[in-house]
Amino acid sequence: MRRLLKFLHTVGAAGLMGSAAGLAIFLIVTAQSTGDAGYVPDVHAMSKVAAWVVGPSMALTIISGLLAMAATPTFHDAGWVWAKAATGILILEGSLHVLGPLQEEAKRASGALAGGEGAASATLLFQAEINTLWLLLAVSIANTALGVWRPRFPSYRVRD
Repeated sequence: MRRLLKFLHTVGAAGLMGSAAGLAIFLIVTAQSTGDAGYVPDVHAMSKVAAWVVGPSMALTIISGLLAMAATPTFHDAGWVWAKAATGILILEGSLHVLGPLQEEAKRASGALAGGEGAASATLLFQAEINTLWLLLAVSIANTALGVWRPRFPSYRVRD
């Protein structure tokens, strides 16, 4: 069971990190080409990647990590595990920020272009998503580093 949970956690993390990096790069390229004819289909494709890769990968990573924590008694007192759990909250928040607003921002960007506001307005709409994706990737890398190196944190005992 432990190996299965570790495998699922690794697969989820790989999917999450790969899709976050890919979406960030795709958003940068799309934001620079907002006047092109393929802009709206590109944004639609990005929202599908977010829904079909980021969401399930995030869920798989967090659920398998929490189950591994519960199933392995030595993890209960390990500081690095609790640090991974804390950064997991950031990963959850970042992933949820990518899932929902990406589709809404795509609609607003399409409306901004149709309304004649131009490419600069549409580019600004995606800047927050780009920053969120890079932050999500950085936290995921830090979380992976915690799992690989398993640093020892000082333990503090409660005095009676």
